Amino acid sequence: MSARVTEVPAEIGMGPVTLRGDLAVPERCEGLVIFAHGSGSSRTSPRNRAVAEVFRGAHLGTLLFDLLTEEEEARDALTRELRFDIALLARRLVGATQWARTHELVRGLPIGYFGASTGGGAALVAAAELPDHIAAVVSRGGRPDLAGESLARVRAPTLLLVGGLDEPVIHVNRYAYERLACAKQLTIIPGASHLFEEPGTLDHVARLATDWFVQHFTDLPRARRSSAFVTYQAPSGAP
Repeated sequence: MSARVTEVPAEIGMGPVTLRGDLAVPERCEGLVIFAHGSGSSRTSPRNRAVAEVFRGAHLGTLLFDLLTEEEEARDALTRELRFDIALLARRLVGATQWARTHELVRGLPIGYFGASTGGGAALVAAAELPDHIAAVVSRGGRPDLAGESLARVRAPTLLLVGGLDEPVIHVNRYAYERLACAKQLTIIPGASHLFEEPGTLDHVARLATDWFVQHFTDLPRARRSSAFVTYQAPSGAP
């Protein structure tokens, strides 16, 4: 039987802007995962929503929100400049985290970030800015290299998930992995491309991410230790 989920719309005020989001909290919630979507995407990303559903089945709450306003999205569609403004995206993620920490449905719960594409870089910058409040980070096909000097300051255990066919992104994830000083893991999923559209690959991402969050949400002291290893895993159902 699936967990009963309470869903509420979120309006996250950050100075002159208000960002729209969707907060979903299952019964017996054990932690909250805040999503940072990737380039040209939004809170309605079907891939992130599919992963969020798996999280909720494991009693993890989810917050999907738009990192840009509607006006900013229209501007970015023409210029493509804001999607790579990692400092701006990270500030928005920090703001969403502060909003969540005071919300009655999730107040006091461990918080993690799930970043995709450029959102992976923003998630790591935000985690570096909130070292005492972020319990874990997962990056799916992300650009953690865009976190730059913030990589060395990340304390939250970080899982980097990359498709085995996504060679340019594998390269930048290896670069970022070497610069992370926290507990960390790089998992390359054979047969998966950048968007994990191949059969079984996105489900495999969701399972790995769920395990990572559950482990570190329930064992915060040990989560601060540093570890380093690379794994290669084939998703079930993949060709």
